[in-house]
Amino acid sequence: MTTYEEIFENNQKWIEEKKANSSDFFQKLSEGQSPDFLYIGCSDSRVTAEELMGVEPGEVFVHRNVANVISNTDLNAMTVIEYAVAHLKVKHIVVCGHYFCGGVKAAMQAQDLGILNPWLRNIRDVYRLHKDELNAISDENDRYNRLVELNVQEQCVNITKTAVVQRSYINNQFPEVHGWVFDVQSGKLIDLKLDFTKMLHDIQEIYNLGTS
Repeated sequence: MTTYEEIFENNQKWIEEKKANSSDFFQKLSEGQSPDFLYIGCSDSRVTAEELMGVEPGEVFVHRNVANVISNTDLNAMTVIEYAVAHLKVKHIVVCGHYFCGGVKAAMQAQDLGILNPWLRNIRDVYRLHKDELNAISDENDRYNRLVELNVQEQCVNITKTAVVQRSYINNQFPEVHGWVFDVQSGKLIDLKLDFTKMLHDIQEIYNLGTS
């Protein structure tokens, strides 16, 4: 494991590498950001947005929390989405879950987890919505992985319910919302290929916020 002191040594090496490739790298970095992507992922230490996407600083706006949950009562997540869409004008919003997610697994357990309960209830609600499909999966790991995918899907729906996303898409045709899963065993990013246009159309009967 990396020691506390090594963090600062690594930082110095990183600075030198960046300046060797581009002497004005940090000057350009200080001039502002205009990312095309908002990445919403899990806080898990194994899943780092920029590294798995292969992008540089300044190319992706990032929000992470336990099990990549988007709740309309979470002012942190709502503020990130509002800023990314209304001010940064991102073209894509990605919700990225990952297999072997501890938060999703904890939500599958019938036990009191204290302060985690209200947060994990968001995932338990996903289980409730898809109970028939999930209970039909006999292998526990397969059921667990499927809940990871369904959780990503439902969080994408939650993003689509927001006024700022609906308004921007109707007026500008962006951002689009995507669902991904990171397979920690293979390193692959899996696109769940959600149909964002259909998803938006389907939810607007109930969640149309007067933007069209």
